[in-house]
Amino acid sequence: MNIKRIFGSILTILGMVGLIYGAILFVNTTGGMRDIRALIIYGVLGFVFLISGLSLVRTIKDES
Repeated sequence: MNIKRIFGSILTILGMVGLIYGAILFVNTTGGMRDIRALIIYGVLGFVFLISGLSLVRTIKDES
């Protein structure tokens, strides 16, 4: 198995988890500064992980 493809899959899953957690925070937020800061941090990290994982999986070619 290709280690880069596995790492890309892990990054993609972490990105989805981060975005889902950010969405849950967005729904349950009361408007406090800590809530907004956590929402931004989890949203941005989730987005970065998702994009990097998808691009890593997409660019690696299967060589059997």
